[in-house]
Amino acid sequence: MSEFEETLNGIVEKGAYQTSRQWLDDIEHEYGRTPLIFKRMAERPEVLISHLLYKGTVTQTNALDPKYVELISLAVGAALRCQHCTGYHMQAALKMGATRDEILEVILIAGLISNSSVLANAYRIIDEKLERCAPCDNQGMDVPHTCGREE
Repeated sequence: MSEFEETLNGIVEKGAYQTSRQWLDDIEHEYGRTPLIFKRMAERPEVLISHLLYKGTVTQTNALDPKYVELISLAVGAALRCQHCTGYHMQAALKMGATRDEILEVILIAGLISNSSVLANAYRIIDEKLERCAPCDNQGMDVPHTCGREE
């Protein structure tokens, strides 16, 4: 029987409520705290269990070292501007052996990609909108023409 099947059997044997309580305790013990989202999900144990099963399966079946999974998670949390995700995954990365320099480096990379994303998105919107001359399209607007026409 695979580890995944054993986990599923354990859930069936213990029940959703007891499983969610145990998993929250395990997270608290391993990381020193339990994320708020997990606590809220535990109010509906099936939600927490399905989330953690998915999370666990993704992280346990990948080819990346757990430290790098946490560093990537830290970068994504930083890029999404989620202070709780950033803090949690920084703490987890440290527990997995990440150094201060590695943490600072992934934050710089996250910032670089976030900045590039903002610029690429805005420039595409501007290019699309500036292909048309807004004042010509919308009479009565008091803005300079982008088509070269003078009023």
